[in-house]
Amino acid sequence: MSNLSAYILNGCTKIVHTILPHHCALCGAGTLNRLLCTACDADLSHYLAPACPVCALPTPSGQVCGACLQHPPAFDRTLAAFSYHFPIDRLLHAFKYSGNLALTEILAKPLAQLAAHHPKPDLLMPMPLHPGRLKERGFNQSLEIAKPISRWLGIPLTADLCQRMRDTPTQAGLKWKERRRNVRGAFTCDLDLTGKTIAVLDDVMTTGATLNEISRILKSQGASEVCAWVVARTPHQS
Repeated sequence: MSNLSAYILNGCTKIVHTILPHHCALCGAGTLNRLLCTACDADLSHYLAPACPVCALPTPSGQVCGACLQHPPAFDRTLAAFSYHFPIDRLLHAFKYSGNLALTEILAKPLAQLAAHHPKPDLLMPMPLHPGRLKERGFNQSLEIAKPISRWLGIPLTADLCQRMRDTPTQAGLKWKERRRNVRGAFTCDLDLTGKTIAVLDDVMTTGATLNEISRILKSQGASEVCAWVVARTPHQS
């Protein structure tokens, strides 16, 4: 499906959702003009537990975790809206792999609300997709989530700040060292970012290897701070 076809299809879907009764995206219950029923909306796993401010892994009192103290990542802090387990995993899967862009606001709004309480970056950058992956999927899920957040918070959106040069195999199932090797050299950036603060938006953060690599590239181009903004964070390092 082309980018234009995906946008038209999902635009029509959004219009239908606003004028006709439909069913909850998770349980199938009738919801009138809402995407989630009241019960499923209440079950969304917001990331509220105390967590390391750098990598967002849970810590007893919100202090920097031992891993980040011992091996600081290239990104400076992480904001995560949800914990990556049911039901948010199903919503992200439907959004990312089935092209259900009608779910964009459900995924974007909690992250925007969280980010509104933190310093505003100079630029908001969605995680780039390789052109081959973009052609296959028809859209960049991170870009679709970033668009409304950029609008709501008044942060300039830059989708071409970095390019993904290698179509790396999926990170799923790989350990940290394997993930780090998998994304090494995957990104390039030729712009002068001296003094810029940048938020990199991604859908899910597991080990943080991909975000670490792109943050390393941004820092090498002069960025003063890079923050990871993710819809969902896996609660345990794999």
